Amino acid sequence: MMNDAPAANNHNNHLLTDPVPRLLLRLSVPVGIGFFFNTMFNVVDTFYGGLVSTQALAVMSLAFPTFFVVIAVGAGISTGATALIGHALGGGAQADACRFSVQSISFGLLHGLLLSLAGPLLTPFLFRWFGAEGEYLSQALSYINVLLAGAVFFIFNQVLNASLNASGDTKSFRNFLVTGFFLNLVYDPWFLFGGFGVPPLGLPGIAWATVAVQVCGNIYLLTRVRRTGLLAGFQPSHLLPRRQTYIDLARQGFPASLNMLTVAIGIFVITWFLGRFGKDAVAAYGIAARLEQMALLPVMGLNIATLALVAQNSGAGMTGRVRETIKGALVRGVCAMVGVACIFFFFADRLVQLFTHDPRVIAVGTSYLHVAAFVFCAYVILYINVFALQGLKRPQFAILIGLYRQFLLPLPVFYLFSRYFGWGVKGIWWGIFLITWSAALISIVYIRRVMRELPEEKGRA
Repeated sequence: MMNDAPAANNHNNHLLTDPVPRLLLRLSVPVGIGFFFNTMFNVVDTFYGGLVSTQALAVMSLAFPTFFVVIAVGAGISTGATALIGHALGGGAQADACRFSVQSISFGLLHGLLLSLAGPLLTPFLFRWFGAEGEYLSQALSYINVLLAGAVFFIFNQVLNASLNASGDTKSFRNFLVTGFFLNLVYDPWFLFGGFGVPPLGLPGIAWATVAVQVCGNIYLLTRVRRTGLLAGFQPSHLLPRRQTYIDLARQGFPASLNMLTVAIGIFVITWFLGRFGKDAVAAYGIAARLEQMALLPVMGLNIATLALVAQNSGAGMTGRVRETIKGALVRGVCAMVGVACIFFFFADRLVQLFTHDPRVIAVGTSYLHVAAFVFCAYVILYINVFALQGLKRPQFAILIGLYRQFLLPLPVFYLFSRYFGWGVKGIWWGIFLITWSAALISIVYIRRVMRELPEEKGRA
């Protein structure tokens, strides 16, 4: 598709030459800023949902696990494509990098279309399983169906970002997320309440606003990917599926998607158990989970930085820099989380009160954040190790640890703690604590074994 660039170009690749500590900072900070505004994007949605009703907040919490499937598929394909493109760039194989970049676009769009078609057929059964019925069910379906219709746009942004991340550009996606936040400040009330030719759409209007922002992102990110050179010489025929490339993308991306899908399963499981304690518990968890996303912003940036650096340096055979990247990311992530955990523990009730004045919701949400503050460091350890393994093209561990953390252990642990021991909602919170820390410790043992098996440093050509 394109002429192969010489391996000597690696000498000018800053991901292979600049000091690792500086690169971790340079790559992670834009991602962290972007995720902050993305989280604030969700906070704005939650705020306007709260203006509708407490039931609307419960609807958004109920719909989140279903929509997370779209997020999981897109992020998984993006993670796999980043690893493959990064390895190719690190090894000086420019033609392979271009091929993976273009094919990941068609691969992602295909899966987005499938989700848009299959999602509306399955969600009514899932929501009824969660106990939704009547007006609650109708409102939930009207909200989630809009998001599912826009699945293609969400995933397109993710696969475009894969090419950018693999090239060391984490600023473009940050720019999109920052701009998207400000657009959402305008779109949410506009579509919710109507005006300027748009009728009042109610709660589904918040979903339409989200889709509109994603479309704007498609246009911007595509222009940024074109500047990387990964689409040089592009022809529409290059989007046609190539068997081996699709297999490679599936092998690397599906484990990452399945790992994130296990997170969706975990949210389903948590929501099911919480549903036994009423809508207030579900609404409280939805608010607290968004606050938890804000707490984890520093590690989200380190995740992407670790993936990009490990992928390129592993592709170039620079084992020493791979080890330095993983260790540096873990140390910086844990140190950052200690401070964040203190803030969330001591100000938990005030944080929840930013989104609701319902005393029951505030009490339940505060109880979750008090426990979650002690889990933040475990998330850091687990996430960075999983992303490092993705960069090493060893994604299978993510599936196994995901199933362990989101399905195999939660079912018995949540039942024992919340029902058998009679701890109620707090039993679910402490179950999350036990499960996450045990998964983090397992990840440490596994990645230490992987690092011992890495080949000796071979240097650069």
